[in-house]
Amino acid sequence: MNTFPVFWQSRWVAVIGLVLVDWLLGRSTIAQSAKPVPLEVVVTTTTSPKPTPVRVRLTRAGRVVGQLPQQALGVMYGLWDHADGFGFQPDSSFYVNGRFSISLPPGTYELFLSKGIEFIDQRHQLVVQAGKTQKKSYLLTRWIDMAARGWYSTDGHVHIRRSPREDPLLMSWLQAEDVRVGVLLRMGDFWETYYPQYAFGEPGVYQRENHLLVAGQEDPRTPELGHALGYGASDKVRFSKEYYHYDAVFDQLHALGGVTGYAHHAETFHGYRGLTLDGLRGKVDVLEILQYCVDANPLRTDHYYHLLDLGFPVTATAGSDFPWCGQDHDHGSPEHSARIGNARFYVYTDKPLTNQAWKAGLKAGHTVATSGPMLDFRVNNARPGDHLDVKKGTKLVISAQAFGHATQVPLEKIELVGHGKVLASVTKREPGQSASQLTLKLDLDTLTRGIWLAARCFAGSQQAAHTTPVYVTVEGGGFHNPETAEKYLRRSENYLQEIEQELEKESQNPELRLWYYKKGLKSRIADTREVIEGLRKKLR
Repeated sequence: MNTFPVFWQSRWVAVIGLVLVDWLLGRSTIAQSAKPVPLEVVVTTTTSPKPTPVRVRLTRAGRVVGQLPQQALGVMYGLWDHADGFGFQPDSSFYVNGRFSISLPPGTYELFLSKGIEFIDQRHQLVVQAGKTQKKSYLLTRWIDMAARGWYSTDGHVHIRRSPREDPLLMSWLQAEDVRVGVLLRMGDFWETYYPQYAFGEPGVYQRENHLLVAGQEDPRTPELGHALGYGASDKVRFSKEYYHYDAVFDQLHALGGVTGYAHHAETFHGYRGLTLDGLRGKVDVLEILQYCVDANPLRTDHYYHLLDLGFPVTATAGSDFPWCGQDHDHGSPEHSARIGNARFYVYTDKPLTNQAWKAGLKAGHTVATSGPMLDFRVNNARPGDHLDVKKGTKLVISAQAFGHATQVPLEKIELVGHGKVLASVTKREPGQSASQLTLKLDLDTLTRGIWLAARCFAGSQQAAHTTPVYVTVEGGGFHNPETAEKYLRRSENYLQEIEQELEKESQNPELRLWYYKKGLKSRIADTREVIEGLRKKLR
């Protein structure tokens, strides 16, 4: 039996009805206020009204918006050629060809825009209002234009597989980082290869306007001798049955028109051992001296100066090693994650950019490696990589300029280096100098013997640059350093002994196969020792 009076029954029905109506209206209001609102963004540059490829990162209250616009440019990438990423980059940013639209719930957002180290990064606050389509236009500004000076940015170490279908998308990735030449490296190890490229040489070149995609290789790669590089050859080279005989690969790459060298400063994976074996026998053209794979300091020159002081010309290069390495990569900060172009080198050519012009500049050593600062370095008007022969007593007029941006690439110091020693330096605190430009001039009088000369620069957090040297010889002599020659020759011998010790360690570990190639490597060690003895006599 119902004991509630009819009056109270009707009141409860009314109250419940009002609550229900109020709840429904509230939900409707909330739903209306939370209804996603279209946001349309267009990004151009101060030099062109056309939308430009750009890197975008969108956050709300410090958290990344986990939604990709339809216009995001997705390409599969990942460690060991796995599908670890596609549309989002490791720091949760994405690439677009200058415009995108996305629907977002009303609220306050932060929009980050960047286009490589020559453009000024932008950060904008976006207030998305309910029921109102947001249309935003942004203009990116260069703080320097190196291509206009004949210097073309190159990321010499990118690992992404590709076919002709991916080329346009990957090209936009490069353009979004303002990388003019991207070298996509087929990577190998003792068992197999990763990141395949559909073609090498000219058939593997994809060009859009003033940008190039080219194929190369990082192979052989071993933990005992380091990681080898090959650029510009007309085909890939791999000798699976002679895997630890790097020199055989280098010889064939040279025969195919390429250049060869070592990655990761020749520091990790005992690369200095391989560099000694191959470098002292004149088979090394380039060395990756700047990269974020070793530690927070991207510039490492110990093994570079080793070869230079012994009289071997080696070209300075750099590369991101995307997607493996990022600035401050061990700390996991999104802002410092792996990024194409975070370490790069610039190649000079006075011709329009083509694969052939780029290769010619690289082979000539006309390079500057950098993670931010830009350098202009001349010795009697000779450029980095040039060989300058002078008469005894000749005066050398040396000039070096560093260019940066007061907030994005704040310069600290520029140094002139000769035979590994700092001959002169200036800092931003000295009269006439600033965080955006440093100038250094020096005259070397009455030159009596050869010397290699280079410029290097240090800027804001973990930013540095280093030129390939100008190699100065006197009346046909060498540019080696007799003061350090014996030290470096002894060090070379120590590295050879390290290899010999490893050769005696027979191991069933499939990653450590150096011992299996004992006979061939002992022969190469003997050849290198002959070179060392010859240098000992010659460089006194």
